[in-house]
Amino acid sequence: MRNIVDAAAHNASSIVDLPEDLLVEILYRLSEACLARLRCTSKGWNTLIKKDKRLAKSQIIMLIGFRVYLASIDLNGIHDKNVVKVTSQLSLKDPLSTTSPKEVDIREVFHCDGLLLCTTKDDRLVLWNPCSGETRWMIKPVGPSFKKFNYYALGKTSSSNKYKILRIRQHGIGYYKCLVEYEIYDFTSDSWRVVGETSDWSIHGLRRRGMSVNGNTYWLASSPFPDSQNDFLLSFDFSTERFESVSLPVDDFSYVPMALSVTREEQKLCLLGMRDHYYDIHVWIATKIESTGAMLWSKFLTVKESFYRQFLILCSGMNFLADRENNMLLCPGRQQNSNSFLHIVGKDKYMGVDHHDAGSKCLVVCYVPTLAQIQQGS
Repeated sequence: MRNIVDAAAHNASSIVDLPEDLLVEILYRLSEACLARLRCTSKGWNTLIKKDKRLAKSQIIMLIGFRVYLASIDLNGIHDKNVVKVTSQLSLKDPLSTTSPKEVDIREVFHCDGLLLCTTKDDRLVLWNPCSGETRWMIKPVGPSFKKFNYYALGKTSSSNKYKILRIRQHGIGYYKCLVEYEIYDFTSDSWRVVGETSDWSIHGLRRRGMSVNGNTYWLASSPFPDSQNDFLLSFDFSTERFESVSLPVDDFSYVPMALSVTREEQKLCLLGMRDHYYDIHVWIATKIESTGAMLWSKFLTVKESFYRQFLILCSGMNFLADRENNMLLCPGRQQNSNSFLHIVGKDKYMGVDHHDAGSKCLVVCYVPTLAQIQQGS
């Protein structure tokens, strides 16, 4: 298979002349790293790999028991017990291991354009490209740890496509007025620099995992002022290094914004909300993000409370992934007495997926393999 990739990279025309169905069959057998390499070779390869549904099914990452896995999820076969297949573990070796190399225990994962920003169980920070194997370990920020109230995000500038890491240090639990300080990691100097501070908003701990879309990061935040809307959408622009308030969907009835995610196919921002009194689930997709930061939203899924309450518990900041093609949600985590570590929920469809080796819960992240290089220090 490696020879096929090399041939495609150096003489694309001789391979592309093959029938498309044969090309897809060949590509389906390649690893994520090989597919990413081909996508970087030419626009033709990139278009073919992105548009074929079979090749897109494997672009899911699961964090299970402090380990990162690639998984394939085929929602076209929702009644098939093999709808979810954990295909491989992504290996991240600990550079501090003095004897035989051991795997790093990963606590949280944040994804941006194929790069993973990971916090470890022993409170370290690493930027990782699983496709190329490249890593960059960051020094710890100075000051008190406050583990529960340190939030991290990865993004990039719109002009130079340079990646940046944002750290939010929040002195409080959120929902109440507290001091929020934020700083940027400088890859060249291997140091953190303070960007600003505010008491105008805070992020509750359950909502600490932001969502990266087009290089910027979004959170559900809260305002401490009684005369303002309590919950709102907050964005951080890595080019200007500024926070901005962004418009939420407008609905005929009031709703409580619960969680953010992205769509599997286009990596568009999604909002999951719960309607007051009726407790139905509603999911909107940001169809367009204006240059001013304003958003256009479109509702794509509603799940009635009488249907989902049998197996799914909603919580603020819950992890989910929206599948626009199949009008379904992927919601990880065991719920009530269910043995399922993953819930697949549609308007009138449900499937609980068990995985006996997965532990109590998992985190699902949409993943786009890339060969983008991590900036190293001088």
